[in-house]
Amino acid sequence: MRKTKKNTSYTIKRVQRLPVILIGEGLLTGAAAGLVVMLYRIALTYAGQWLSEILAFIKGHPGRIAGWFLVLCVFALVTGRLVKWEPMISGSGIPQVEGEILGKLSQNWKKVLPAKFFGGFLCLLGGLSLGREGPSIQLGAMSGQGISRILDRGKTEERYLMTCGASAGLAAAFHAPLAGVMFAFEEIHKGFSVGLMVSVMTASVTADYICSHIMGLDPVFQFELEHVLPQDHYWLLLLLGIILGAAGALYNKVMLKAQDLYKKPKFLNETSRLVIAFLAAGCIGLVMPSVLGSGGDLIVDLTGGEMAAGLVALTFVVKLLFSAVSFGSGAPGGIFFPLLVLGALLGGLFAMTGVELAVIDPMYINNFVLLAMAGFFTAIVRAPITGIILLFEMSGSVSQMLSLAIVSVAAYITATLLKSEPIYESLLGRILAGRDNGPEKGTPAGGQKVLSEFVIMGGSVLEGRMVMEITWPGNCLLVALERDGNEMIPRGRTRLMAGDKLTVMTDERDAGVSV
Repeated sequence: MRKTKKNTSYTIKRVQRLPVILIGEGLLTGAAAGLVVMLYRIALTYAGQWLSEILAFIKGHPGRIAGWFLVLCVFALVTGRLVKWEPMISGSGIPQVEGEILGKLSQNWKKVLPAKFFGGFLCLLGGLSLGREGPSIQLGAMSGQGISRILDRGKTEERYLMTCGASAGLAAAFHAPLAGVMFAFEEIHKGFSVGLMVSVMTASVTADYICSHIMGLDPVFQFELEHVLPQDHYWLLLLLGIILGAAGALYNKVMLKAQDLYKKPKFLNETSRLVIAFLAAGCIGLVMPSVLGSGGDLIVDLTGGEMAAGLVALTFVVKLLFSAVSFGSGAPGGIFFPLLVLGALLGGLFAMTGVELAVIDPMYINNFVLLAMAGFFTAIVRAPITGIILLFEMSGSVSQMLSLAIVSVAAYITATLLKSEPIYESLLGRILAGRDNGPEKGTPAGGQKVLSEFVIMGGSVLEGRMVMEITWPGNCLLVALERDGNEMIPRGRTRLMAGDKLTVMTDERDAGVSV
């Protein structure tokens, strides 16, 4: 009875009230996602503290070291069972969220939430070089899906609420509500509408308020930028951006190559791959514990002037390779924060080299550390606006906005010219390639209806053409047209113009098909 009511008539009627409905539902989703991610952050904080205590306890005691390695094997076994029980928790979770919003994947929030939460906790307790941000985005999106299922909403609203939850997850993880909003549109939803923006912002601010009320208002990065980079140093920003763009392309290749190497031996399964990663973490913990986990302490040491150039270079190489070993294994954890740490190390090394060559004043080293994080993120994820806003919110400094933009654009162009595909798109493509049948094939015809909005851009093939002249995809119905804020009923002889917003209805199984 519940499913039959979500027909074409129901969907069209509900979309008329959707902008107002979504604000309330976005508030609810933000609260749920904020609570879940806050608990996740607290759990991972304890995981990091316990790991440090364990490493101090076993140091110099062979028997204790052997016992710790045995515990790491148990962690790998449990995590492998979780991944086998719910394969969608493997990796960061961002590609899975993108895939579901595009209609190409299907996740079960009741399984993903507990499995991702506990699996991510074990991975960080074991010391794998993974971050909390990707999992936080997936946990937030699954909170949105859960709210939708509990309230018995249709697929259109469910995908909107998942976008709200993803935004809330990033906001709570990084104390960055604006970056959460931008990431939701730039990377997750890959589209923009005013109604959705208000609900996403509501969810993001709500989650950030809940999390910051408990965990404090301090920005993630505590180092200070005492001086604004002078404009006669801006040529260095272009050079730094080019280096970061090339390094980002290399990073993407290394991460994908690591996945390939794990999959080559036929005898390796979900658990045995994780055993390799956890044992590698145990070995590295004995000789270079600073690279374990997400690596936040590395930024503290770097910006505090406690690392020499040679140590920075060595740390970058070890952290990069260990991140590949950790992420390539399929462990439930993200690459978000570790890649920011790698970017910081590159920026610090670049600035230290400039100091040695007498082209950079030492007081600007921290500026380059911050700028390199944004550029490296942009080169890898290809979301420059999110990168700029994210680093501005995480540092609490607005004085570097122009510098952030220059570095990010230079890195973006360089990575694009090197034909490096954005990392999350590559990962989503691999997930889809590994599945025989996606939900778009398994969903029966006549299922729930999904509404999608598109804006006609200037120069589009649709501009200036009548509706009747356009060859529309199959199973696609143009249900509404908005021009200059006024809604029109589209007819065969209606001529489309740049700026028109089209609302298109499709079956659930066809929602991921481009129109």
